[in-house]
Amino acid sequence: MANETHFFIKDIKAGLKNLNVVFIVLEIGRVTKTKDGHEVRACKVADKTGSITISVWDELGSLIQPGDIIRLTKGYASLWKGCLTLYTGRGGDLQKIGEPGTVEAAAMRASTSYSGIALQSVLEEPASLGV
Repeated sequence: MANETHFFIKDIKAGLKNLNVVFIVLEIGRVTKTKDGHEVRACKVADKTGSITISVWDELGSLIQPGDIIRLTKGYASLWKGCLTLYTGRGGDLQKIGEPGTVEAAAMRASTSYSGIALQSVLEEPASLGV
């Protein structure tokens, strides 16, 4: 993993592949079902440089919560209905690396803005960071 290139959200453009991005989950969209019976959620995520939508399919979508810190590996970006969207690519992965109330989540919130509002006012503050 040491030689992987990590992207900031501000640098993501449609057509990019093999993206590695770390972000905080801001919002979980409602579940929609495909014709094949798959569940899809459009989630709003952010890092310190901006926000983007990520399309999360099936069980993965039910496992993530607002405030989670997620690492996307081998993702790709595409336009969906005119909106720049991240997807997990073939062989890619979404890995939870921090949860609300952890030091990682507090650090991500402290370094991230969402629509000009500090994330501290958007996300519920943890009662204690345990430090």
